[in-house]
Amino acid sequence: MARSPLRPEHHMPTKKKMPEPAKAPATAKKSTDEARTERDKLVGALGEQLSALLSASRALTTEAGAAFHPDLPPAAFHIAQWLRSFGAAKVSRVAEAVAMDRSATSRLTSRLIELGLVEARPDPDDGRGVVLDLTDLGRRNIDQAIARKGDVFHRKIEGWSHVDLEQFTACLRRFNAMPKRDPSDKRR
Repeated sequence: MARSPLRPEHHMPTKKKMPEPAKAPATAKKSTDEARTERDKLVGALGEQLSALLSASRALTTEAGAAFHPDLPPAAFHIAQWLRSFGAAKVSRVAEAVAMDRSATSRLTSRLIELGLVEARPDPDDGRGVVLDLTDLGRRNIDQAIARKGDVFHRKIEGWSHVDLEQFTACLRRFNAMPKRDPSDKRR
């Protein structure tokens, strides 16, 4: 067997080469990057649609609030809507339920009382406190405002098939059932 002039076998010790770590084929990395980019695009598009939905919802609530009473801010509509759905309650309970500060809720309910839309009556469980409830006028106004809001919603989905409604509802239910993020978690 002839010795190779490039490798003097007897003069230098041979070094064993360590096997190199297996590399993913370039196409696999590219596919992963493409999939991540595609997912990022889809997540971005979903975020845009959710933002559009929330903006439209706020605008619709503002319109419904004006239909409830043109001299009141939309937050007063939220209070009246909550009272319609859940019945008479103390100001503190209403404030907590609509995620408003108690003093702001008190100011708004005072205005609702002045306009004859809400009444304050003694709390049957605690004679010192009061509970808020809608008056007949308040109930009529809130029912009309909610009906108007519902009409807009129904017009938006009137052309949807039964399957479209089921799928959209299922996706929203799944999204809304996700656990809330822990505020101490600093991840995005």
